Amino acid sequence: MNSTDNIITFEDFSKVDLRVGTIIEVKDFPEARNPSYQLIIDFGDLGIRKSSAQITALYSKETLLNRQVIAVINFPKKQIAKFMSECLVLGAVEGSKVMLLNPEQPVKNGSQVS
Repeated sequence: MNSTDNIITFEDFSKVDLRVGTIIEVKDFPEARNPSYQLIIDFGDLGIRKSSAQITALYSKETLLNRQVIAVINFPKKQIAKFMSECLVLGAVEGSKVMLLNPEQPVKNGSQVS
């Protein structure tokens, strides 16, 4: 698939609510089909949200704690095993490895990405 196969409009893109949050808790997620962590993320005034992330290949729980990430916060909740994921953390995918996207410098939790 090339980049022109799924053209969207600016209006389509503007519906995606991308925000910056800080990971405040990380738990192992042995029930997940693929190696994953359960993340608890602080989005400031927008509240605390949970996410499941397949990022164990590049990140330990300790290196994730207090790291800022970018996430889509307006997807519907998704049940993953016995865990309810409330946002989608974004990352660049290379094979089976996912590298998290994050702001270059610290910003306020809940900051909008545009």
